[in-house]
Amino acid sequence: MGKLTYEGTVKVDFDDRTLAHLQLVIGTKLRRGEPFHFTWRDDVSIGDGRTTIWVHPRCALVYKFYGSRTPQLNPAWIDALAYTANSPSGLYLVPEPAQSAPVTSPEHELLS
Repeated sequence: MGKLTYEGTVKVDFDDRTLAHLQLVIGTKLRRGEPFHFTWRDDVSIGDGRTTIWVHPRCALVYKFYGSRTPQLNPAWIDALAYTANSPSGLYLVPEPAQSAPVTSPEHELLS
């Protein structure tokens, strides 16, 4: 289980595989200077609502992975997440589609 921390105060848990995909999509948007909203469903333990943050090039983000191995990336999931990130509603988690070709490097440039 990994953790995304936003501006030192908002902390949310994602499994390492999901977090790796989010890191790639978020990093690509920020490298391009494209701010966006990111929304996720909160866990039942904290109220079962949803949280939205405004992600921009100067925000402080920390990705904490608890596993020692880099997760295998699914290009189809990266594309699906990037599609939501580029929509008016912003980034949100979508179910992982069937994997096309495995990608193991974070330098994957599907989003170019």
